[in-house]
Amino acid sequence: MGIRLKVILPYLILTLGVAVFGAYVTITLVAGSQEERLRNQLLEAGRIVSDEFSLQDRQHLERALIVAYTIGLSQALQAGDRLVLEELARPQAEANRLEEIFLIDGQGQEQLHLLRNAQRVLERIDYQTGMGKSPWLTPLLVGSSDLPTRIFGQNPINGRYYHYTALSIVSNGKIAGVVVIGTSLDTILPRLKSTSLADVIFYDGSGRILASTLPGQLENATPESVFSLDQVALEQILQSSEIVYGENKVVFGRGYTIARDVLQIGRERIGIFGVVLPLDFVIEFSQSSRLNYSILFILIAAGVILLGDRISQALIHPLQTLLQASLAVARGDLNQRTQIRSNDEIGKLAQTFDEMTARLQARTAELQKTYAILEQMDRAKASFIEVAAHELRTPLTLVKGYAQMLVLKLKDEPEITALTHGILEGAERMQEIVGSMLDVSRIDSNILKIMPEDTHLSVVIGRACNTFKDALQERNLTLSIQGVDGLPLIQADPDQLYKVFYHLVMNAIKYTPDGGRINIYGHLVETDDGLTQVEIVVSDTGIGIDPEHHQLIFEKFYQTGEVYTHSSGKTKFKGGGPGLGLAIARGIIEAHRGKIWVESPGHDEINYPGSKFFVRLPLKVEGDEPNTTPVE
Repeated sequence: MGIRLKVILPYLILTLGVAVFGAYVTITLVAGSQEERLRNQLLEAGRIVSDEFSLQDRQHLERALIVAYTIGLSQALQAGDRLVLEELARPQAEANRLEEIFLIDGQGQEQLHLLRNAQRVLERIDYQTGMGKSPWLTPLLVGSSDLPTRIFGQNPINGRYYHYTALSIVSNGKIAGVVVIGTSLDTILPRLKSTSLADVIFYDGSGRILASTLPGQLENATPESVFSLDQVALEQILQSSEIVYGENKVVFGRGYTIARDVLQIGRERIGIFGVVLPLDFVIEFSQSSRLNYSILFILIAAGVILLGDRISQALIHPLQTLLQASLAVARGDLNQRTQIRSNDEIGKLAQTFDEMTARLQARTAELQKTYAILEQMDRAKASFIEVAAHELRTPLTLVKGYAQMLVLKLKDEPEITALTHGILEGAERMQEIVGSMLDVSRIDSNILKIMPEDTHLSVVIGRACNTFKDALQERNLTLSIQGVDGLPLIQADPDQLYKVFYHLVMNAIKYTPDGGRINIYGHLVETDDGLTQVEIVVSDTGIGIDPEHHQLIFEKFYQTGEVYTHSSGKTKFKGGGPGLGLAIARGIIEAHRGKIWVESPGHDEINYPGSKFFVRLPLKVEGDEPNTTPVE
């Protein structure tokens, strides 16, 4: 069985149980008796009738407003132009399916009367019916009231009772007349019966029945079956603020009961309505049925609880096992397996997890093996670099010595002297590269030691800058040193720091175009832990470094892009060298317990954003004892 069915099943059973219980509560507990249930249904039916009739009156008012504000209608009404009135009002009456409409002028004369006949055709009545003289319209005609008014009234033409709503028509601040909209109660009642599920009776203010959906109420053939109102019942309804339950009567052999209330729109009482239901509307259940439903609900509830407990245990146990296995793998135990064997989704998930863990274990073992090989290769490479550097130093020393001897002996021969100087420069460059290789080898082998002593950084930096005096002049570069002379003495190895600033200044020259600027600035800073340190900033106006390279440039042999294409390629600094300078600088600074980093907005060979290299050193090296063994 799938996990989806496992999850849905208890809720399905619970839903069925709740449905049975809901039916039981609705039928037996809420309506504890036939009388109570009938009263509740009568109350609800009465509320629906009242709401629906209010909606009917609102529709009357909206349609009356449409007619009253039709352009030109008020002028035609004042002028008594019946043809124009009909031309304006009839389309509105047809569109809104009005049953009856009166347009009455300020003198109470019916200028237009349209009535829908038995064939549902809207015909014009050309004689006065007396509607305009009705007392209930007087306040509107004389202007003593501007509120709409309603009434139940009998149509003198067809004798049917209508629900009328009247509204003043105003023109230029004066009463031009009144519009009256009427709907037959015979039209309204079937709709009310359909929505309230009860028969409906309308009474006028004196208690006389005007219309009814219940047969036998208007013919008065058998008075004992008519839900008529005497004076006492009428007064009780008019004085009550709630629905009033009435008597029971037998109509055509079936028992009925009634509830009545005042039909009121706003503060205006139009009449009285009654809602009628048969006495057998609700079947009364016996006490034994109630007991059966109670027992059934209890059994269903107990079954759902037990079944849900069993299913939850079946779901939770493998999930807990899977959780424990995943936590063990997260802690590094790749031998852990779930041991869950099932065909549902949890079983497939556990199987996938076990397979993934097995692949991870194999991949990890492979990576560990590869890492061991790489470590061995790295050690071999470092050993090779160190041996090669040592082996190259001796022949380079011989080449340099012989070249110097040639310079002294052949100083009177300019052409050979120039060639000899070229050999010396190449030998010195090779010695510099060999020295860098040895420094990197010591750094990688963690055997680079410093010999701290009182050191003036201004002397170290000045020494490094003087090395490039000719290069700065050749490239027309401006070098400024600020704030360094005022720095205090620090405990450091001056020879090692010389190498740091040598590489930093050389890089600044290498990547700054002709005519650029290099600035070295020194000051004291206070760290987050309250210690005072020296900070040296070497900045230039060169081509800059992209942010993604800010960490990588301190790795050995790493260079950013094609260095032969920038403007400095015109000089002897063309090319990036072996890519060891910054790796050596970082190793030396870290050996001094310091930090080195770079800041640059990015590489741009048009706008030259430049770079800033920061070197931060403690005033005194703490930790390891300084090594007194000379460093080659």
